[in-house]
Amino acid sequence: MKYRHYLKAAPEVSEIGLGAWQLGAGADWEGMSDKEAAGLVHEALDSGVNFFDTAPNYGNGSSELRLGKALHGTDRSRIVINTKFGHTDTGDTNFAPDHIIESLEGSLARLKTDYVDSLIIHNPPLAYLDGNNNAHYEILERLKAQGKIKAYGASLDTCEEMQLFMRTTKGEVIEAFFNILHQDAGRAFGTAKEKGVGIIAKIPLDSGWLSGKYHAESTFNDIRSRWTKSDIRTRAGLVGKLKMVIPQGNDLAQTAISFCLAYDAVATVIPGNRNIAQLKANLASTSQPVADELVARLEEFYREEVEELGLPW
Repeated sequence: MKYRHYLKAAPEVSEIGLGAWQLGAGADWEGMSDKEAAGLVHEALDSGVNFFDTAPNYGNGSSELRLGKALHGTDRSRIVINTKFGHTDTGDTNFAPDHIIESLEGSLARLKTDYVDSLIIHNPPLAYLDGNNNAHYEILERLKAQGKIKAYGASLDTCEEMQLFMRTTKGEVIEAFFNILHQDAGRAFGTAKEKGVGIIAKIPLDSGWLSGKYHAESTFNDIRSRWTKSDIRTRAGLVGKLKMVIPQGNDLAQTAISFCLAYDAVATVIPGNRNIAQLKANLASTSQPVADELVARLEEFYREEVEELGLPW
């Protein structure tokens, strides 16, 4: 496993982190037992993964609970935990500044730790990202001074959001929606690099589409049921074209993850994993870096085939 710089106050992080959304026992994804969740975390640790991303709303708190139990007894100083606030463990949203401390205390209890390495505001409305007009950031600075968090940031989807956040706050982390089919956030990577803001690349497989296993007639009964039939047909068509761009013999999912790692602003990539086999396949991406020429072709593919479509997440 290779490691990259994330925060001044945290260890270097594994290039592949564990996105713990699917550890949660909820309706968003197919269920996972406590034993399976623990086994997945332990396999990740044994493979050199030290970055774990979770949130209160993942499985209504069960992701944090299961992650905390699985990590119990490990050397906390070598583990990097990122959690969020704004989407609650009861399924509601609450971005109010006075909710930050309550949310964090709940996360710390579930995670069985007295601090998190990074706490990020979870896909808030654009107005909350302006550090000049919100009380959130004074509270986050205070939590940082108290040692309950080492850094704070935001989970964001667009270049516009990222630039506003970096321009008006002292945030050190951005969890950016970035993959081959969603490259807008990449336009802010240069600024992030200049400011020393660590980038977590989220949804690198585009909710499974870049695994290559879905097609125009695929149906979904989990969180992906948000897609219309038209959305599904459009994505299927794009993936078909994308396979013509990628060299024959290259695994699509591993190429998609390695594409994200081709940007040195990215500290870690957090693909979801429903089982150990998927985890191992995702981890293998680090041994198959994407050549600069292919990165350029994939950027061109996005500009010519995807950018104007405004694909929903």
